[in-house]
Amino acid sequence: MTDRVAGKIAVVVGAGQTEGETVGNGRATALLLAREGATVLCVDRIAERAHETADMIAAERGDAAAASALAADITSAAECARIVAEARSRYGRLDILINNVGIGGGGDAPAHRLEEHVFDRIMTVNLKGMWLTIKAAIPAMREQKGGAIVNVSSLAAMAGATQMAYEVSKAAVNRLTTSVAQSNARHGIRANAIMMGFMDTPMAVSGIARASGRSTADVRAERDAQVPLRGKMGTGWDTAHAALFLASDEARFITGEVLRVDGGMGNGLR
Repeated sequence: MTDRVAGKIAVVVGAGQTEGETVGNGRATALLLAREGATVLCVDRIAERAHETADMIAAERGDAAAASALAADITSAAECARIVAEARSRYGRLDILINNVGIGGGGDAPAHRLEEHVFDRIMTVNLKGMWLTIKAAIPAMREQKGGAIVNVSSLAAMAGATQMAYEVSKAAVNRLTTSVAQSNARHGIRANAIMMGFMDTPMAVSGIARASGRSTADVRAERDAQVPLRGKMGTGWDTAHAALFLASDEARFITGEVLRVDGGMGNGLR
């Protein structure tokens, strides 16, 4: 541990994860922030998953106060306000907000086949939920004259043709990020996004395997083959290290950026 975010209070939304063989983006980010000195409020829609991550942090740090858990639904403005209120009540402030929210599948399709209810569900979680957490956090960050927001986006924001709702939602997340950065720079608040390529996470690999009736090994091999850099997907730790950098004071002069973490996929490398 090098204490890159020592003394910071971080809220990681989506800190739990679905079952799978690997670590998810949210859990990896919560663990890494804690290893680097932050106190972490682990937020997830499912309480058990949030508590599991918080317990992992407490065990690693040997300190029950290093993390706590909160179950919340980020599609509700009242719930998002509660997240921020809980962070301030428990820890006195909010320095870092990691928005690791995103769903896909569930009927997502090209424009001519996509059903309205599927579009609405994905946009509500992926875009509206992220906006609502930011909306709740900004007054607290303005009051303390600083803060760092990191939104988890996807390379689907600029490529793809089969999941219109997901693709559009992530493109909107990128613009949400730059808009927030532009309107809050004078208040000392930074906002950046991570645009991920193929990641070997439970939601991605195990989720696709379950939905398609294939083995995780087959799904993993197919996805690995599409990654230019060493023919291997990234992991939740790659997302976590990018989030740590953007949340830390090392990135104190960086705001409004969308950082690709994609093994060269977005560059069209071969």
